[in-house]
Amino acid sequence: MTIKKVEQLIVKYITNQADLEEIDALTQWLEVNADNQKVFKDFVKTNYAIDYAMNVFDSEGAKKHMMQRIKQDGNVFLKRRVQSYLKYAAVLVLGLSAFYFYQKSDLFTPKENKEDIAPLTEEFITLQLDNGKVQVINPSNSKNITDKFGKIIGKQDKTKIMYSDDVSDEVLTYNTIKIPYGKHFELGLSDGTVVHLNSGTSLRYPVRFIKGQSRQVFLNGEAYFDVAKDKKHPFIVGSNDMNVEVLGTKFNMTSYKEDAKTYTVLVEGSIAAHNAIMENEEVILKPGNRAYFDNKHIKTEPVDVKKYIAWVTGELMFIDDSFGVITNKLERKYNVDIVNNYEELNDIMITATFKQENIDQVLKTFQTYKAFNYTINNRVITITKPKKM
Repeated sequence: MTIKKVEQLIVKYITNQADLEEIDALTQWLEVNADNQKVFKDFVKTNYAIDYAMNVFDSEGAKKHMMQRIKQDGNVFLKRRVQSYLKYAAVLVLGLSAFYFYQKSDLFTPKENKEDIAPLTEEFITLQLDNGKVQVINPSNSKNITDKFGKIIGKQDKTKIMYSDDVSDEVLTYNTIKIPYGKHFELGLSDGTVVHLNSGTSLRYPVRFIKGQSRQVFLNGEAYFDVAKDKKHPFIVGSNDMNVEVLGTKFNMTSYKEDAKTYTVLVEGSIAAHNAIMENEEVILKPGNRAYFDNKHIKTEPVDVKKYIAWVTGELMFIDDSFGVITNKLERKYNVDIVNNYEELNDIMITATFKQENIDQVLKTFQTYKAFNYTINNRVITITKPKKM
């Protein structure tokens, strides 16, 4: 088992997201030798960012869940594995306890150099606080969000975090939320603005906006903004190529590093798109239009808005999109890697809408446009040219 896979299992276990098979795989790995048990303890201790799991971990609940599964399945093998689980659960809890001790004691002080801290797996939604501390956000849980002083600044309700405007900070402090591939999340900022975050997205934003200052956030990825109206405090979304300024409106902005273009689609209201590279270039966008960054300049064109905001409701909509462009969207939505060894496919134009389809069903639909072969191995999809008969 690879180190990355082990880390994924550990984090899933302590955040109550591991299923029975994953717990079984983890206990088998722990059984191999004492070194693996030490790796577990060290991983938990080093990744102090997952300390919230101390508050949400429910070993009794996990045990009850397994017993219910065994009763339903009548699986004798699982009964034997549970005995092993109960044995090594002590090791897991010990690791958490050791981590808790290190965090609370003076022996463990988070270093300013975050390079010394092992990174969390990319499989989970993470929230970085203003002091650099990172929390794993479990979409199944509800809890308070606190700052470095323990003051409540917001509340998580499963797949949504809402920030409070009651915080009396006079200095801007920022949080950063990161959404991995395969997941979506919703954020309510302190001014009432609602942000839907797409897969593979990070957003840096103030915990509370300051009176007399612009409301500015920083986007890498894709987000749908429903901005609260405030004429005295413009709302600005910054990205690598384009900055968007609004007073109160709805729009979708896409700024993925792996995509060729940064663009903004206006749903309603009015926005000003500014060139982040060349000063004094500004474009006023009307509803139903898209502003995009091309060859160091901002250009506009009318578009079908539904295509660009379908992802908010979990849909994929393609209208005359090339297969080469579509693959990036598929990778983000389904959390897969696509290796296309059939380059002729990249120029095929596709129009289709998907709602609840899985990746296999989507690829089979694309085969009706042009024949190709594909294999799925874990999360790697390899596409090849069909062999001649």
